[in-house]
Amino acid sequence: MAARITPDDSASDKLAEARKRNLDLAISNIQKEFGEAAIMRMGDGHRVDVDVIPTGNLLIDRALGVGGFPRGRIIEVFGPESSGKTTLTLTAIAQAQKKGGLAAFIDVEHALDPQYAKKLGVNLDDLLVSQPSSGEEALQICEALVRSNAIDVIVLDSVAALVTKQELDGEIGDSTVGAQARLMSAAMRKLTALISKAKTVCIFTNQIREKIGVMFGNPETTPGGRALKFFSSMRIDIRRIGQIKTTDGTVTGSRTKIKVVKNKVAPPFTEAEFDIMYNEGIS
Repeated sequence: MAARITPDDSASDKLAEARKRNLDLAISNIQKEFGEAAIMRMGDGHRVDVDVIPTGNLLIDRALGVGGFPRGRIIEVFGPESSGKTTLTLTAIAQAQKKGGLAAFIDVEHALDPQYAKKLGVNLDDLLVSQPSSGEEALQICEALVRSNAIDVIVLDSVAALVTKQELDGEIGDSTVGAQARLMSAAMRKLTALISKAKTVCIFTNQIREKIGVMFGNPETTPGGRALKFFSSMRIDIRRIGQIKTTDGTVTGSRTKIKVVKNKVAPPFTEAEFDIMYNEGIS
């Protein structure tokens, strides 16, 4: 026996059709004003592929989950001093250049060694290098490079070294609580959409600090406030876990471990161990 269509069912169908027409019209207007990619249905055949720049090491690429550093994303690489942060980022720059890409290194720490970068495979002739005098200048340069839509990899080394104009204009010892965090918060809000549109890999290196008075839990934290932690698609903790020595006891490298503590494009908490040989790089 056929089901009867009640007036309530008919009214409900008409309401659903009207809502669908309104939604289709809204989507059409949005796409007309902001472009086809501004809004879409995930089931309309649009496959979401993560385009990456490899690190040059299969173990690291596997730990990252997508085969390298994802384009259009913000990545934070943090760890103790001399743990391999800059080496990892320079290796990524070398890989991007091998594929014909362009890269920029914003050297906030004023500590880039060109000869070491060359040994890692970086083409110094094509590498853009900036040594800004303030945190605001560093982030404005980063924004300008992203807006060019021409840079494949930007490395800012490091967040901990960003000095605000407020600090520069004051005396040593003056209280500037929260100045660096406010700067990073404003920059992240502005850069995130630009980086996504430009398909640039933007890597921020960061150092480790210890919270005072923490009795339980991990006392370690990273400078620059919470904005970078929030806006990063990947956060990579890199540590030196041992030394590599020759038979006569000469130290020739370090055993290094990374842990992906945050990952928005693949499962997090993956790890990888590899060697960093002095004057040679990641092996």
